[in-house]
Amino acid sequence: MSVWQLGMELAEAACRLTDDFPPQQRYGLGSQLQRSAISVPANVAEGHGRDSTKQFLYDVSVAMGSLCETETHLILTERLGHANRQTTHELLGKCDRLGRMLRNLQKSLKAKLTAPPIEP
Repeated sequence: MSVWQLGMELAEAACRLTDDFPPQQRYGLGSQLQRSAISVPANVAEGHGRDSTKQFLYDVSVAMGSLCETETHLILTERLGHANRQTTHELLGKCDRLGRMLRNLQKSLKAKLTAPPIEP
């Protein structure tokens, strides 16, 4: 599974989770959770679509920040009683796996930037 695909699964699950939020949280915490989760695969896609390894590395870094934000929103969601422990732990597990994948992508891109040029 690709980083983007797992990011899309997380974003979809986060959006579905917020459907059950109480009205007063739907536009606050719910909106924040949706935006941060959606930002992860969106930034991966944006970076992949650029013609620059350096820019891709930057966009992966932004995706990592959004992933950390998503984790925080999920923990708060559980603390406030808007989701059960099992649901948030499943989503946090996806976040953990996605974080490892993003870090590996970062390492790969950094190696590509520091590799000596290939001579013809």
